[in-house]
Amino acid sequence: MIDFRSDTVTKPSSGMLEAMMKAPVGDDVFHEDPTVNELEQFTAKMFGKEAGLFCASGTQTNQVAINVHVRPGGEVITNVDSHVYKYEGGGIARNSGASVRLIEGNRGRLTVGDVSKWINNPEDVHLPLTQLVSLEDTSNRGGGAIYDFEEIKRISKFCKENALPLHLDGARVMNALIENGVDPKEYGAQFDSISICLSKGLGAPVGSVLIGSKDFIYRSRRVRKAFGGGMRQAGIIAAGGLYALKNNVIRLREDHSNARVLEYTLKKLEWVNDIIPVETNIVVAILKDASKRDKVINQLEENNVKIMAFGPGMLRFVTHLDISSSDMDQTIEVLKKIEL
Repeated sequence: MIDFRSDTVTKPSSGMLEAMMKAPVGDDVFHEDPTVNELEQFTAKMFGKEAGLFCASGTQTNQVAINVHVRPGGEVITNVDSHVYKYEGGGIARNSGASVRLIEGNRGRLTVGDVSKWINNPEDVHLPLTQLVSLEDTSNRGGGAIYDFEEIKRISKFCKENALPLHLDGARVMNALIENGVDPKEYGAQFDSISICLSKGLGAPVGSVLIGSKDFIYRSRRVRKAFGGGMRQAGIIAAGGLYALKNNVIRLREDHSNARVLEYTLKKLEWVNDIIPVETNIVVAILKDASKRDKVINQLEENNVKIMAFGPGMLRFVTHLDISSSDMDQTIEVLKKIEL
């Protein structure tokens, strides 16, 4: 089965498995797992941050960060399609007792103008205190859209001037950086905290790293514990993430190239109305007849190609390291044979 449902479906390579099996381990709650420590330090250093915290998932790193930044009754500014709001089980309200200011934006992205006009007056007791701005790069619901780095810098400058922390859900941030060529340290300097997922395009089986200042990570470690996220001999899985960061970043370009091939193919099919412009590894097709969405999905699966629905009349393909050139050839032939 050729699986385009998500880049979370990847399996560890033989090299990654070997690194995992040979990883030295210890009790991470005691800060004694050398592989976890190395992963946290490696990731933080890559982005010019002081410290890191290894967690089970990107949702956990996002929710830990929000809990540290925001007090109960506060408000988080984010895009209406952001993962922290849409796909984390209501975690902002459930875990942190905070409300959310949702902004439409553009393909999941915000501008400094979007942010600035929604800062609540702290003197007005009717309104929650604005306490955090959260961005997502690349944007999943935006079809893998990349932020303009100059816009990120403008938002960062505004947040600093207004003493507002700025968080990044960087689930696919390496996909963005491999395309825009921005230095990770310069990029990292714009944010107070960054969540970096290891189990998507990077290909690790488990995990995400939260990075920030030493004080921020010190407080985050306590929140992770309260959320049930303290792990023991976690070096076995941390080694997969470390291997991914050291070996699988440059090859993300292959995924982007495959995504553009899919974009080109889908645009030529008579039952496709449009494609959200492809920037990284996510391809979203909009059908001419929305009622035929599930029929397309079923025909693809009958021919050993899995994709997922992405809204009314919308299909999503996500390319990743387990999609080979022969998989791409086979998928293109299947797409050309779809009958509606």
